[in-house]
Amino acid sequence: MHEFPVLHFENGIDIDISTFLAIIVSCVVVLVLALLSVRNLSVDKPSKLQNFMEWVVEFVHNTIASTMPLSKAKSYISLGLTLIMFIFVSNLLGLPFGIVTDHTQGFTLFGQQVLTDARIHELEEAGKHASVAWWKSPTADLSVTSALALMVFVMTNTLGLTQNTKHYLKHYFEPFWFFLPLNIIKELSKPLTLALRLFANIFAGEVLISTIMMLGVVGIPLLAVWQGFSIFVGAIQAFLFTILTMVYISQATVHHEDH
Repeated sequence: MHEFPVLHFENGIDIDISTFLAIIVSCVVVLVLALLSVRNLSVDKPSKLQNFMEWVVEFVHNTIASTMPLSKAKSYISLGLTLIMFIFVSNLLGLPFGIVTDHTQGFTLFGQQVLTDARIHELEEAGKHASVAWWKSPTADLSVTSALALMVFVMTNTLGLTQNTKHYLKHYFEPFWFFLPLNIIKELSKPLTLALRLFANIFAGEVLISTIMMLGVVGIPLLAVWQGFSIFVGAIQAFLFTILTMVYISQATVHHEDH
């Protein structure tokens, strides 16, 4: 495995440069796709990109509508569209290529020590090369998936408290009041499973790609097959994260009388 360029700050915050760069690229890709798809809107002769984006919007709308009343679904289309596109693009960034540099001595970046001479010596004694990976899928980093899951958790509970206060608070005591601890654990487990599921699937895929690449030319057919499968996995994971987000929002904001 490669080392990653992590900047360590005195306040305890660590920033992985490879993750940071990949997040920026994901945001730019999603923004450019959105802008290009609406650049020349046409009812009579829509472009292929416009048709694609309309299909994505319709797909997201139908997905959200399957989790909550149709009257409420429209409010969350932008959220669902942003989530599914950002996560899907992020899941795929590490597939096409990697950027790896080999080092024989320590180096610094922005005044921070990224790779020390001691670490290089340790790797050389173990018979390994000191290499730094500058590129990976953002969702292969637990901090990114945790941040997304935490955002969903805060937003879900805020919406529940503001839009459905009585029923939202009541559900913590159902079916009986002594189920309160279990219901709290259930709520806390939601962001945990969201983060770990997405991270584990994408990280495992990239680890396997790195392993296959060690086979050299022999591994090329297997690499092509696995990358094709990874696109499918990336799409499924983006869909799962999005639909579970909408399910959690529906559970918090909609009570049975709304259906």
